[in-house]
Amino acid sequence: MTEATATVRNEQGIHCRPAADIVLKAREFEGSLRVTGEYGECDLRGAMELIMLALGKGSEVTIQVDGPGEEAFCKKLVELFEFNFDFPPE
Repeated sequence: MTEATATVRNEQGIHCRPAADIVLKAREFEGSLRVTGEYGECDLRGAMELIMLALGKGSEVTIQVDGPGEEAFCKKLVELFEFNFDFPPE
């Protein structure tokens, strides 16, 4: 299992659109995924579960990835949680 910590950098936190982007990427992984924040944890298979973690800007999350290619996928998830989403793009 690979574990990493990420800090949410998006100005509006992880709301519907960033959550959807993260979950779509997570669905590409065949192993298990867990994200833990201050208010709980989820398995990243549903956007609503991720939104319910109430991840605002500056929130820290612990990402756990277990399965084939886990290190690379964990790194990708850290990048997504730390990405400053801008909707619509400038």
